[in-house]
Amino acid sequence: MEDEKTVPANGRSGEPDAGKILPDQQPAEKRRRSRRRVLIFAAVGLFNAGLLVLLASQLLIPASQGGAASISPLIGHPAPDFTLPLLSADPAPPIHLASLKGKPVMINFWASWCDVCRLEAPLLENIWQRTQSQGIVFLGIDYADAQSDGLNFLHQYGITYPNVTDTTGKVAINYGLTGVPETFFIDRRGIIVQKVIGELTEQTLQENLNILLQKT
Repeated sequence: MEDEKTVPANGRSGEPDAGKILPDQQPAEKRRRSRRRVLIFAAVGLFNAGLLVLLASQLLIPASQGGAASISPLIGHPAPDFTLPLLSADPAPPIHLASLKGKPVMINFWASWCDVCRLEAPLLENIWQRTQSQGIVFLGIDYADAQSDGLNFLHQYGITYPNVTDTTGKVAINYGLTGVPETFFIDRRGIIVQKVIGELTEQTLQENLNILLQKT
């Protein structure tokens, strides 16, 4: 009498189940899955690193020259308020932007390490000397700078209008700063009416100051 043969569940003697991974195939499959995971993690990591570099570069590189007017979501809205310490070698009270309401204000973000800022510094001081009697307030904000370097900058270019320091960068973030220099023009009601990216020209600066003076 012949021995009875066991028939596999799939009904085919001696053939493995369809789609079933044999033991000797499992290590290779695991290696392929592991490689896919590594590649995915690496791609995500590179993408995130690229975003961080882009964000950092936007705040650390000087803005392009040309004094181009910018379309900013802040235009037509109240200027973000702040209180910042005066950039001075002697003790002095901080400057609170809200206290300047009722006066036209020009805010210029700059840094001593910015070559374009060096180019426009004499123009800003010259126009300030010519227009301060009209009630316009010039306010410089030294961004991402050492106090000693900022003070040397003011001394080198003979800047006499008030300057403050944004050491934490919080004010720069609130104003959507993309680089230095950048200049904001604020009317007597505290509303931002214009933003200029890059080096100011005498024409651009004077035109925007005239707009502030005409606004009531």
